[in-house]
Amino acid sequence: MNSMGEAKRRKKAGLAPKILKKESKSNSLNLLVKYPRLPLYIGVLFGIYLIFDWIKLNSAG
Repeated sequence: MNSMGEAKRRKKAGLAPKILKKESKSNSLNLLVKYPRLPLYIGVLFGIYLIFDWIKLNSAG
């Protein structure tokens, strides 16, 4: 039995080379990867807080 490597078998069968899968970071702790719009939401909430704080400051005087 002729032992042939997988690359040679695939080439002989006319198949494309096997693509190696990169190790995925599915358990990533990076919040920006998991929630790409998080900075937008934080910015909007901070802006709303600043508006209400400015109104409260001006109405106290």
